[in-house]
Amino acid sequence: MSRKIEKLEGLVVVTGGSSGIGLELAKLAAADGCQLILAADTSLERAAQEVREAGATGVETLEVDLATREGAEKLIALVEGREVAALFANAGHGGGGAFLDQDWDEARHIVETNVTATLWLIQRIGREMRRRDRGHILVTGSLAGELPGAFQLVYNSSKAFLNDFCAGLRNELKDSGVVVSCLMPGATETEFFERAHMEDTKVGQQDKADPAKVAWDGYSALLRDDDSVVSGFMNKVQALFADILPDPIVAQMHRRMAEPSRAEPAHPA
Repeated sequence: MSRKIEKLEGLVVVTGGSSGIGLELAKLAAADGCQLILAADTSLERAAQEVREAGATGVETLEVDLATREGAEKLIALVEGREVAALFANAGHGGGGAFLDQDWDEARHIVETNVTATLWLIQRIGREMRRRDRGHILVTGSLAGELPGAFQLVYNSSKAFLNDFCAGLRNELKDSGVVVSCLMPGATETEFFERAHMEDTKVGQQDKADPAKVAWDGYSALLRDDDSVVSGFMNKVQALFADILPDPIVAQMHRRMAEPSRAEPAHPA
């Protein structure tokens, strides 16, 4: 069955919608005339204004930490009984430095944001989509999930989980009207590296992709019913080499990009 569409219609839920890729995805849905629910753990006032200006027929915001059960339940309560046309599961949290020196609460928060909260929302919203036999789910995975992530280990591993999860969920739903796509960006010009304490790394200081271009790649892939998309030509090349080269070599290459320039640990034990 063909599940390609020209544009989204109806209610779209965007997590991590306050800035970066999430905000750009929301603006694309707004341009299609969708209603938006934006959720994030930072202020959404500016984002809501930008989405309205982009053409959204209605905008609701929810400032919560989705890594907590309470935060995720508040979002589910907001969509309860409403038909969600699309879920953009974009909320994510990163963290750099050596794993054994990383603060445990931060490492756990990465897993609970990127994996636990994402899966719980997909299951709750996805069940209703399957029951109606229509819906779209776009998950922001990462090229990082294809790379053994020395000095960004918990984040890369969480994204590896999401990349694989999307492929499996898509297969489970392949005979339904529910589309699952995975967006895999590389380094993007967002607040990610500042929040992950990675400004003093090579990857933190290099030129990065435009989040609007990354969002367009993911949005258009979802409409085409593509299983996944790696955003950016050089990222596609990097993904190819990651598949070919042995993991120890890729891990060393990643170390050169992600290891802090300072000698002391970023998060002392």
